[in-house]
Amino acid sequence: MPKKFAGENSKAAAAKARKAAVKEDEKVQKKKQEEEQYWKEDDKHVLRKLQRKEDQEKKKQSIADKKAEVKALIEQETASIKKTPKLPPPPKVTRAQISEQANIKPVVKEKTETHLDAPLEENINRLIPTADEARSVTEAIALLSTRDEEIDKHPEKRMKAAYVAYERRELALLKETHPTLRLSQLKQMVFKEWQKSPENPLNQ
Repeated sequence: MPKKFAGENSKAAAAKARKAAVKEDEKVQKKKQEEEQYWKEDDKHVLRKLQRKEDQEKKKQSIADKKAEVKALIEQETASIKKTPKLPPPPKVTRAQISEQANIKPVVKEKTETHLDAPLEENINRLIPTADEARSVTEAIALLSTRDEEIDKHPEKRMKAAYVAYERRELALLKETHPTLRLSQLKQMVFKEWQKSPENPLNQ
């Protein structure tokens, strides 16, 4: 028959203690996670507010960093400006040196004549009278053309321009005599008078 131990096995007791410690640790971790989950914010609006707050803080921090950087640059620049070496004072001039300089006559260079110094001469091209003179392109073409201008023998071609001038003149007169009539009525009256008018090229 095997021997019965009066006391407990030390290895088994140590293993049990370890297992119990691990289980206890797991329970503590689980409880901690449950508490964190319970207190965790799920509301979207609150999360957005928190996000905005963080963004604003980041912006403020970046602005403050930029200001600090600019301030440091300005201080550095002012320090470098202050360090610029001062120019030495100009050398003293005695009265004798001043009188010597006053006695020295300045050397005058001989001036060479240029076209700017010569007086202006009148353009003789303008003085010689020319029989034919053209001041525009159309006048030049008319001068250079050899054929005679064709006389407009067709009254129909002249009629439109003559009618426009006649209508403009007569409309002003008819508006004064008949102020209540419409423009279309006035134009009809002008056209009727135009057909009888001696100014009409067709009546000539």
